[in-house]
Amino acid sequence: MTEQPRAVLGRILDDLGSTLIDVVAGKADPSTTVTGVLIQDPLDEPAGLPGSVVLGVGVYGAGAVAALVERAAGLGAVAVVVRSPVPVAGPVAEAADRTGVTVLGLTPGASWAQVAALLRSLLATDELGTVGGPDATGGAEPLAGDLFALANATAALLDGPVTVEDRGGRVLAFSSRQDEGDDARIATVLDRQVPAENLRALERRGAFRALYRKEEPVYVTGVSDKPRVATAVRAGGEILGSIWVVVDGPLGEDRTQALQEAAKVAALHLLRHRAGEDAERRLRADLLATVLEGGPHAPQAAARLGLSAQPACVLALRVTGEPSAPDRVAAGHRVAEALALHLAAIHPRTATASLGGVTYAVLPTRSDEDALRAAEAFLGRVGDRVPAVIGVGRLAVRPADLRRSRADADRALRVLGSGRSRRRSARLKDVHAASLLEELRERLAAEDDIPDGPVVRLRAYDARHHTALTDTLDAWLDTFGDVPAAAAAVHVHPNTFRYRLKRLAEVAGIDLDDPEARFEAMLHLRLDPPHP
Repeated sequence: MTEQPRAVLGRILDDLGSTLIDVVAGKADPSTTVTGVLIQDPLDEPAGLPGSVVLGVGVYGAGAVAALVERAAGLGAVAVVVRSPVPVAGPVAEAADRTGVTVLGLTPGASWAQVAALLRSLLATDELGTVGGPDATGGAEPLAGDLFALANATAALLDGPVTVEDRGGRVLAFSSRQDEGDDARIATVLDRQVPAENLRALERRGAFRALYRKEEPVYVTGVSDKPRVATAVRAGGEILGSIWVVVDGPLGEDRTQALQEAAKVAALHLLRHRAGEDAERRLRADLLATVLEGGPHAPQAAARLGLSAQPACVLALRVTGEPSAPDRVAAGHRVAEALALHLAAIHPRTATASLGGVTYAVLPTRSDEDALRAAEAFLGRVGDRVPAVIGVGRLAVRPADLRRSRADADRALRVLGSGRSRRRSARLKDVHAASLLEELRERLAAEDDIPDGPVVRLRAYDARHHTALTDTLDAWLDTFGDVPAAAAAVHVHPNTFRYRLKRLAEVAGIDLDDPEARFEAMLHLRLDPPHP
């Protein structure tokens, strides 16, 4: 019932080992569970994530690599990745044997961003196969694993490195032996995307037009150093993607038939993958909703999302602006996906889902200040392209506390979305007074329960006589009775202001020497500020 997502080290080594990484020290147990990816930073101690793979960016030399292995062991990691060549003798081998942490070497030329994306992609697709429990995929193997296995099987049949790509040239899976390809193929695998210049060259040569029109494979030359054979992956009349093979020349009849059969199998996997992504998204949204609502099932849902082991804060994001704006929904989807990616880079166990027009994220963190900084950094990157605001809840030490953190985030979000604050992100304690006013304003509006009083009488008088006595009272209260400052704020002479002040006291029936009367008037003006 509470089966956890399980990716294993063996799958990573099988899928990436021949192209990106090699075991250089320690014993790699293929059945070792891998839970996430951490990037080492010598100036920042990351949150412990047992079962993680640590990327040793900028770590060189035997002493530094050995120290990283020791540090990774303290975090509960199962492997570290460092740039090859790695000095494996001496301290590195001793540290790997003593801690049980496997040392992996990253091939020269591969970027750390690429390997991080590849690892997280593999882990995410393994979660897809198990997050719903045994029945989620009918007991089948995880989908990306199927595609990688298919790519390897196809490569063996056709004697050439294979990639499976979607219609946009994004690499969904690739086989081993990619080093037998050319520079364009290696760049495609490392970036998980066909380079833009190659896509344009293929379009100019009509390769995609032929690929999508023909049932049989297409032989492509003149675009890269080595020729390619490609076939479309179809489901009915829909093009789902394509399979590309680096070859030495045109395929014979047997190998052409093998490639066409592989395309049929790939179509089933891609259809399952698309359906599985939708199912996973719905499942994670349901689990996150259960966690945020609390109740007896919340701990189990938090465990399935991997949120039980560390404190966390709830972030609530909403796109502001006119609700009827045609691009508001699309902008909401884009910014929700961007937030999920941004927070996943901070902590791999972040859970994100859109519920009722609000995107909620549970971010494992050490404090609400760190969560607020993460929100501010995200909004800073988004800039003014999307008018979004983020409320941040208090730190939840236990999963049961996430409901309260969500309530805080919602209250802060309500203030930020009202347009009465210039801030784009805030914790509840940052806008607590404004939150109380907003809730009181909403209750009064819902119950139509604004009693007659001095401010109401002033507004009515101003409307009938085209005066500005309400503004006069507001300026006087804001300046604590400083007549020259208040007169300057409304651009009149102090004597004129004194006359207006005397007149408004008569019209409103308010005793300006009474602190209770002043407080009531100020509260009323805060609930319904004068219009500029």
